[in-house]
Amino acid sequence: MNDLTKPWPLGLDSRRWPLFCLGVVLGLALLSQLDVWASRGAIGWPDQWRAPFFFITDYGLSDWILIPSLLVLVIAVLAMLFLRRLPRLVAYEIALVSGFVFLGVAIPGLIANLLKRLFGRGRPEEFADVGAFFFRAFSNDWQYQSFPSGHSTTAIALAFVVGFLRPGLFPLFFAIGLLVSLSRVPVGMHYPTDVFGGLVVGTLGAYLIRNLFARRGWLFVTRPDGRIVARPLVAVRRALQRARV
Repeated sequence: MNDLTKPWPLGLDSRRWPLFCLGVVLGLALLSQLDVWASRGAIGWPDQWRAPFFFITDYGLSDWILIPSLLVLVIAVLAMLFLRRLPRLVAYEIALVSGFVFLGVAIPGLIANLLKRLFGRGRPEEFADVGAFFFRAFSNDWQYQSFPSGHSTTAIALAFVVGFLRPGLFPLFFAIGLLVSLSRVPVGMHYPTDVFGGLVVGTLGAYLIRNLFARRGWLFVTRPDGRIVARPLVAVRRALQRARV
């Protein structure tokens, strides 16, 4: 499994980024050969086969993550204005966690939405009229915002956000994120290349926010060997210990 403490996934550094970008392009090129076959085939499955994918796909919606995390962030910041000592520190740590969750999902999602409009790829629903590789650049039409998949971006970004904070939960959330991403094909919303693009944007976007937090010393610390780990929530832990007494 990928080492979440490294600054970037797959051991990326300044020398490997060009190869990584080339790999993404090649991956898209290879997957594009399967786009029509996979999309039309999955859409044609019996309804009972597709039903579970319609159930799980909504996990990739961002509202259920962004709205609660933003509310917690606002409440925690307001609490900091009135609290003192340990309660204030608890509110500060809660604000950092909720802020990280919000930005770690929102920023990749924003990037994905900008790319959707930039590329303007027709969704599978438009296949009969325009085919699988029609692009209407700078489109605001929802039917031409297929690449990359926003649900895939959100689901995989959340997996890494959780993993950065609690590495032990990463395999579970990553598996769910992959399943949600794959569901976008049989529900008829995306092609495999759209899903792949969403996975890349979600992963890199989550790492970007984690690294920005670490640079400012928020919630994460960068060790001398360059690894980035989450700081312990000391105030929250102390408050819980006092509550048990």
